[in-house]
Amino acid sequence: MNYKKENGSCAEVEKSVGSFNVDILAEDMSGNSVVIENQLEKTDHDHLGKLVTYSANLEAKTAIWITSDPRQEHITAITWLNEYTPISFYLLKVEAIKIGESEPAPLFYKIVGPSEDSKDIGSEKAKLSERHYKRKEFWSLLLKKSKDKTSLFSSISPVTSNWIATGIGLTGLSLQYVITYDGGTVELYIDRGPGSEEINKKRFDYLYSKKHEIENNLKTELEWERLDNRRACRIKKKF
Repeated sequence: MNYKKENGSCAEVEKSVGSFNVDILAEDMSGNSVVIENQLEKTDHDHLGKLVTYSANLEAKTAIWITSDPRQEHITAITWLNEYTPISFYLLKVEAIKIGESEPAPLFYKIVGPSEDSKDIGSEKAKLSERHYKRKEFWSLLLKKSKDKTSLFSSISPVTSNWIATGIGLTGLSLQYVITYDGGTVELYIDRGPGSEEINKKRFDYLYSKKHEIENNLKTELEWERLDNRRACRIKKKF
């Protein structure tokens, strides 16, 4: 093994990790492990996998991938790793330069690195992913219960949005379940698409003329929203 020690930090070359060897295992000024993988050619999946494997097994706080030719898909991958993992990943491009008659020297460019913004973005994406999972789980349970009451939603699959809809056999009329920040609603949504404002309002007005009969049959009061400043209309029950 080759070791270097400078300014309180040290590096170990060709450190074994199982059947693999890390190009350089270093330490930062706080004594945390730093994995460095060198690739003096176009980046490939093999080296990306090694970088992640070494970082995980050695519990590194920082991982650095040095290459002469970073591919866009690997730039995207390192950006993603910075958003979703606690490790700080760097992708550096190296070039050889000469000044006058001097010997060639390496010049490093940072292509991708961690930032507070990237970690914040990752945190928000994780929250969004969890929210989507919970919504799909909720819709799965609700649709299962709904099948006991009506066949209208029997062909509908769970989604990640905050609403789910099905047609009722008439163009421009749909039934919707909607989740809101303070509860949920069941709605009859009236909208035939672009240019349909007049027919949408006529349909709403006809149903509104039957308001008492409809509410008596349903044994509940409804919220009637003509939405005069919008193309669509809706009739809903809030829970």
